[in-house]
Amino acid sequence: MKHNYLDLRPKTFRSLLKHSVQSYPDSLVWVGLSTGQKYTYSQAYEAIQRLKNTLFDNLGLQKGDKVALWSENMPNWGITYLALTSAGLVAVPLLPDFSAHEVENILAHSESKVLFVSRRLLSKLKDIKTDISDIILVEDFSRFTDLENFDLAKNEKFLANELMDPAGEPDLAETDLAVIIYTSGTTGKSKGVMHTHRSIISNALDVQYVQWVEPGEKFLSILPLSHTYENTIGFLVPFLHGGTVYYLEKPPTASILLPALQKVRPTFMLSVPLIIEKIFRKNILPTIQSKKITASVYKTGLGRKALHSIAGKKLKKLFGGNIKFFGIGGAKLDPEVERFMREAGFPYAVGYGLTETAPLLAGANPKTQRFQSTGPAIPSVTLKILDPDPKTGEGEVVAKGPNVMLGYYKEPGLTRQTFTEDGWFRTGDLGVFDKDGHLYIRGRSKNMILGPSGENIYPEEIEAIINSFENVNESLVIQREGKLIALVHIDFEQVEKKALEWFNQQKDKASEFSQHQWDKLKHSADIVNEYLKNLERQLKGFVNQRVSKSARIQQVEFHREPFVKTATKKIKRFLYTDKKN
Repeated sequence: MKHNYLDLRPKTFRSLLKHSVQSYPDSLVWVGLSTGQKYTYSQAYEAIQRLKNTLFDNLGLQKGDKVALWSENMPNWGITYLALTSAGLVAVPLLPDFSAHEVENILAHSESKVLFVSRRLLSKLKDIKTDISDIILVEDFSRFTDLENFDLAKNEKFLANELMDPAGEPDLAETDLAVIIYTSGTTGKSKGVMHTHRSIISNALDVQYVQWVEPGEKFLSILPLSHTYENTIGFLVPFLHGGTVYYLEKPPTASILLPALQKVRPTFMLSVPLIIEKIFRKNILPTIQSKKITASVYKTGLGRKALHSIAGKKLKKLFGGNIKFFGIGGAKLDPEVERFMREAGFPYAVGYGLTETAPLLAGANPKTQRFQSTGPAIPSVTLKILDPDPKTGEGEVVAKGPNVMLGYYKEPGLTRQTFTEDGWFRTGDLGVFDKDGHLYIRGRSKNMILGPSGENIYPEEIEAIINSFENVNESLVIQREGKLIALVHIDFEQVEKKALEWFNQQKDKASEFSQHQWDKLKHSADIVNEYLKNLERQLKGFVNQRVSKSARIQQVEFHREPFVKTATKKIKRFLYTDKKN
């Protein structure tokens, strides 16, 4: 089918707003599933223009002023964001799970003059010291007059009645600063990524060349809008093409997500690997392995494919039955889970990008997806490998394109370090291309471990193997005093049950001579500790049979608690890496 590909001139948020309101005035654009709040495109436009009038007339803001937006996903998040960006103000979206300390630092660093905040985050706001005097509640756009207790009953209803006259709005250029996105990252303190109108809009337009979006497509949003992945692909892309986005307005727990899937029956969803990996390991794999006959059949290639195909049909029903694009990004996808989705016929696609690139650099659709690849470069982006290894072709992925950031706010030195002398953006990721230009990411260059004989060891590849081991939720591989250490978060509830089963089996099998050693284990904690020692031996054997000699793990440390993660569910490695090594 031939499509009429959309282009905007100029590439600004104001052009985007004008195009969509004129093209889809009566279509639904945003729906809040828990509150029932909804907007058509024309209703959204009116609310946006009223809010713009408020920002300029009632608050006295001027073009280029920074305004922070700290809220979970909801229809009024979109109203706020598009009002700011289409008015020539600079939006500073903050992740809902940022701590009060992080938000306090960002508000000061960004020099934000106004803060939009949601009701659910008010408890954190009470712990923040800020000079901002205009704080607006996102749910109803009322202004706080009590800045000590944030008593909602005292809020002032001050939203303008008149719409902002487009003729009175400040001029916008594609190169104007539109957004500063503060990353929590996996390697240290947050940085303010500066994006222009062109860098974000051009990236949203490029998505149509990867996957076509029809008017009326249903998107179910489960990732934070303040992250560039969800913002560009899950918010701006449907807005450009007449789609409808449904918001949970609550954390995507199973009890919230599953009914929403059946109610919305989405055609498009965006996710991070952790979500689909949990579904596979917690729901699909245990069901297959719960019976001896299916567990035995699963060990054969044909049997595995047949069971995956059956499970895939059930998974599609679980997602509402209409899903045709399940986008995955933000971290590397576990190969075992990807193999399941391929054999299950589930319409997944993997993309690759960074906050600094708005975000997409490469991507595929369900028909073009290649195993463990992130797809080829998108149309307006050029990718290459910097200083590739002569034998493997691997090296750091660098990029050029209109979607690349201006730089880091107030960090000229750090910005210079992020670009090569001839202007290529350094992603910090190690990758290789196949003969058709499809990109394969090996890992972060900062995470790469140098082996004893100079071998490149990619911890992400070892972690994928560890994560396929029974009862493992997630893992980190680090180097400590020259040794490879696996930090492993396991399902302790399951482990404790299995420990008691294992203990009784071992005790029954023990000879009379060795019976006394099992009798010593009188307490459950002792039994679990003994079982963990045995589990460590099994895990090391499982992993070390599947990796090269230089990548073998020498020690396992079990963690009860999940690792601390970023918005895209990547583990914050810097919190667990021994800084001395």
